[in-house]
Amino acid sequence: MFRNIKDTLSRSTAMKASIVAGLAVAALATGVPAEVSSSYADAVNVQAPQVPSFANVVDAVSPAVVSVRVESRVNAAADEDDSFSLGRGFDDLPDNHPLKKFFRQFEQQQGRGQQKNSEDGKGRLRPVAQGSGFFVSEDGYIVTNNHVVSDGAAFVVVLNDGTELDAKLVGKDSRTDLAVLKVDPKGKKFTYVGWADDAKVRVGDWVVAVGNPFGLGGTVTAGIVSARGRDIHSGPYDDYIQIDAPVNKGNSGGPTFNLNGQVVGINTAIFSQSGGSVGIAFAIPATTAKDVVTDLIKTGTVSRGWLGVQIQPVSKDIAESLGLSEASGALVVSPQDGSPGQKAGIKNGDVVTAVNGEPVKDPRDLARRIGAMQPGAKVEVSLWRNGKSQSVTVELGTLPLDQNQASTDDSNSQQNQSQPSSEKALADLGLTVGPADDGKGVAITAVDPDSDAADKGVKEGEKITSVNNQQVSSGKDIVKVLEQAKKDGRTRALFQIQSGDGSRFVALPINAG
Repeated sequence: MFRNIKDTLSRSTAMKASIVAGLAVAALATGVPAEVSSSYADAVNVQAPQVPSFANVVDAVSPAVVSVRVESRVNAAADEDDSFSLGRGFDDLPDNHPLKKFFRQFEQQQGRGQQKNSEDGKGRLRPVAQGSGFFVSEDGYIVTNNHVVSDGAAFVVVLNDGTELDAKLVGKDSRTDLAVLKVDPKGKKFTYVGWADDAKVRVGDWVVAVGNPFGLGGTVTAGIVSARGRDIHSGPYDDYIQIDAPVNKGNSGGPTFNLNGQVVGINTAIFSQSGGSVGIAFAIPATTAKDVVTDLIKTGTVSRGWLGVQIQPVSKDIAESLGLSEASGALVVSPQDGSPGQKAGIKNGDVVTAVNGEPVKDPRDLARRIGAMQPGAKVEVSLWRNGKSQSVTVELGTLPLDQNQASTDDSNSQQNQSQPSSEKALADLGLTVGPADDGKGVAITAVDPDSDAADKGVKEGEKITSVNNQQVSSGKDIVKVLEQAKKDGRTRALFQIQSGDGSRFVALPINAG
């Protein structure tokens, strides 16, 4: 074995010698010095435009960003970690055993303490949530999200340097998901940040989010503004800035900055199926937050104007049925009894097209505008009614705490009830109708599943109360209104549909007379 290895090594050595000799001969033949030396290429170094660093922004704003720890009172009797059970091997001891007697006495004493805590409502404070926030004044006012602090009984703010300070809740607003906390400065002036004019924010602008994701304080992520005016169906004032910075749990209430260190928005929600960031986050615009925060600091509450009408979007079909040139504005489904809108003469079927001369884009736009006004303010509301434009003056009321300022009706979920069979068919509309039990409107007794009416969510058991804002009580009334609409050159008619869930408008094509 060793000989074979030796022979192999000898052959290998001889081969290497011949290769070296060959290289030397080749070198001499080409005039290159016979001495062989190693040669290496330079390291890669690309001269490219450098992306601006966020370090200066982060250094400036980080002291103003805090972690918010929320604590709530927990009844110790319901806390398994604090309760002591004899079931841990002590139940097998004799009843007269000293250890068993001791632990039974201990358990009874603990139970009396837990009962006292339960009775006086002073359960032990336990952490229940964690989020982010930021100073907006040097004397200690902090902005965060309502959903971060809503269940809290006590609040602790952790500064960038690790200092922990007790905070009190100044006020909160569930409609915009904003809240304000206050810490005692004790003579200290806090670093605080200001608001940006988010109207100047453009899609594609760089933004930096600073916060407390997963409890990791002082985390910085960056991205761009990817969209504006997002409606995520969280409330009547949805107007979110969408950003693609990695925002996670714990970032709620934290600020998103522009490159000038100004707050563009407040992080409040993410789009995620797993709970982690997928690159889509939503921030409350600075202009919205600024007004709400100012009110919360001054009074602890937010007062909003109230019009008191139920509204829905104006679709292209609805606009055509009403003779509107474009699908914009807010269609009044019904004014609430005794509301400012009803007192001013606003009726169902009206389209609110402008407020104080400023065009209304859609129901959300109307809700935000009215909500931003003070109760008692007098506003001019422009309406489209019966093919004509007119206006009314409304003295706004105060938005009740349990109502939306101008609620939208986007629900397609309807009550399915059995009604008497129809005497009259409107086959081309896909509807079969009959008299309503209460004598008001026309009952829908059948809907063709292949019709436009079915596509628009019209269902058996609902009622037609008006067509083109004219009250109807029979199929004959409906046909009469449709014939007039055709004479007026309309290709669609506006049906007001009533169900157990409320009232809404649906535009249907006119194919029958």
